[in-house]
Amino acid sequence: MSWLVTGGAGYIGAHVVRALAEGGQSVVVYDDLSTGAAERVPEGVPLVVGSVLDAERLGQAVRDHAVTGVVHIAAKKQVGESVEQPLHYYRENVTGLQTLLEVMAANGVDRIVFSSSAAVYGMPDVDLVTEDTPCLPMSPYGETKLVGEWLIKAAAAAHGLRAASLRYFNVAGAASPELADTGVFNLIPMVFERLEADEAPRIFGDDYATPDGTCVRDYIHVEDIASAHLAAARRLEDAPAGTALSLNIGRGEGSSVREMVDRILKVTGREDLAPTVVERRAGDPARVVAAADRIHQELGWSARYDLDAMIESAWAGWRHWHR
Repeated sequence: MSWLVTGGAGYIGAHVVRALAEGGQSVVVYDDLSTGAAERVPEGVPLVVGSVLDAERLGQAVRDHAVTGVVHIAAKKQVGESVEQPLHYYRENVTGLQTLLEVMAANGVDRIVFSSSAAVYGMPDVDLVTEDTPCLPMSPYGETKLVGEWLIKAAAAAHGLRAASLRYFNVAGAASPELADTGVFNLIPMVFERLEADEAPRIFGDDYATPDGTCVRDYIHVEDIASAHLAAARRLEDAPAGTALSLNIGRGEGSSVREMVDRILKVTGREDLAPTVVERRAGDPARVVAAADRIHQELGWSARYDLDAMIESAWAGWRHWHR
């Protein structure tokens, strides 16, 4: 097997590339480097710089490297930005995937692992979100991920693809500092940014219907995300044509925002900065926690890392990129 990893120079993509390579798979990275970095690509792994909208360049990369499967991670992924630029998000995420699937069909590539998201569910009013929970995305970003899953299922049925769509929950941590997330869009780096400025971290609302009044989320280490992609890639090797799995990647455990902030303050040694509570953010559901049974049944996969491992590795990465 030779796997083309789109977006393989990004935060999650670089971890997936490392897991595939260490798992004995042949890998080539395809990335436009708009948010990725060439230095994230391991030595010896080819890097092709290009857009997923460029069918000619994609096709050439597939033929040059004898690609037999694709891990599709490249996408625009900021919820707020997607509300402001829906046409851009649909073009990059949906038309980009359509272009990729057309290239795969034209070149006989019949396996794809798709980077989806828990954003496909929207604001589910359930204790545990299963893969059968209704998908009601609340942003153009979430819509593009759900449309992507539909498109892949249709292509699997029509063209005999073997596919797995992996719905990420809240990704955190790093395998090593140089692979850490450099963005400030999620809870952990947002707290780090406040601490670096010697300011108290903020909690957006403490009056939710949860045990401590703050939102509850399912956090998953990026190394676990990467190992799930390797497990999916291996599963597809023997899967029958037309297979189209949709699987949650989470730990099945909820952690409140207050609990996470307290843990971050302890790990960073900044317990002197007690968090302040501010108004709720629009659209934040009270609780979103994955049911992780199906991925274990289908792939034999389970998460390995706990919250402290996520926070400690993320903190090491933050200091690496912000020293």
